[in-house]
Amino acid sequence: MLHIETIDLYDRYAAERKGPGGQLTVYALQPIPKVDPNRRFPAVLILPGGAYAWVSPREAEPVAMRFLSRGFSCFILNYSCAPARFPVALREAALAMAYIRSEADRLHIDPAKVAALGFSAGGHLCGTLGTLYDRDEVADIAPADRLRPDALILCYPVSVSRGRTHRDSFANLCGDDRLLMDRLSLDRLVRRDMMPVFLWHTRTDDSVPVDGTLQLAAALAENDVPFSLHVFSYGRHGLATGDDLVYRRDNLPPVSDGVLDWPELAIRFLWENGFRIRDSQ
Repeated sequence: MLHIETIDLYDRYAAERKGPGGQLTVYALQPIPKVDPNRRFPAVLILPGGAYAWVSPREAEPVAMRFLSRGFSCFILNYSCAPARFPVALREAALAMAYIRSEADRLHIDPAKVAALGFSAGGHLCGTLGTLYDRDEVADIAPADRLRPDALILCYPVSVSRGRTHRDSFANLCGDDRLLMDRLSLDRLVRRDMMPVFLWHTRTDDSVPVDGTLQLAAALAENDVPFSLHVFSYGRHGLATGDDLVYRRDNLPPVSDGVLDWPELAIRFLWENGFRIRDSQ
């Protein structure tokens, strides 16, 4: 049983509209009454990529279908992109987290088990949500504990703002503000009280180099943050699920062994960190 709806977060919170995005699509699992009418499901907020220029459908509903099948309610955020600048997308992601937790009873969500999952630039947005949830940019939305994800899943993320990186993503997010770019480099935002982090990338990604993910992992290790890192030998950027859900069967991208198993690896990481269906006592 599945409850589906789309919410305009600006309308829901009577907030001043800062960009064209802010639509949250809900795919909430519903309990089977004869099993347990009061069970609660873990949830995942999905933030697709698109270089902060657009929101990729390849990294939206097909990903939700994989996580729904394993017992996770899913929420897909269509966030505002350029010309909207920081912190518009971050505020929309924070509004989404606030909405998920405020509607936890109605949607049968466990409010203590809400992860955020992001791809490419959406991975960067996911990382800023996981580090800036208690900062001034979002302080007026809700208390920090309502905005803080309980885990992060970063898929070929845009991580660092210097060296080998995806400069267009930072330009779309920050304009020409170099100081802001430096501030929003995820490796510099890592904090010791962070939630567990799952990261994956491919070595041959020629759009968002793997270097940034390795630097981010090093910063997580230095700060003793629990994380799991998977770097696969080869595969293009923007794989999403990498299968015929998101590519033509005659044009499937070549990938190394194990890449297409990343959703299961991420789900098992969440399970290890307590993201399980919770039945009533």
